[in-house]
Amino acid sequence: MPYINVSTSAKVNDKEKFLEEISILISSLTNKSKRFVMAKIDDNCQMYFNDEAPSCFLEIKSIGSINPSEMAKPISDFVNEKMAVPIDRIYISFEDVPASLWAWNGRTFS
Repeated sequence: MPYINVSTSAKVNDKEKFLEEISILISSLTNKSKRFVMAKIDDNCQMYFNDEAPSCFLEIKSIGSINPSEMAKPISDFVNEKMAVPIDRIYISFEDVPASLWAWNGRTFS
């Protein structure tokens, strides 16, 4: 944890680089080790957001360390810079998950 899931209609040419860079960004925004950030991307997928212009939906989950008002702009700026998706076509969902509902290494965090 944290976990970031990126779905976008844009095509990402270097997915490995994108995933590494967004992992570093989420690590810095949550103040959690990059070692524990899991990132997933589903690019070039069919999405509709009033029309078929490029759009992006991000889901961010973590045990604590979620501050949507401070995180939304740097994440949106990153997506805009890396994928050329306009900021007004990006949705971000934040979820603070209880430690008892998140497991790693065969056990929950609580």
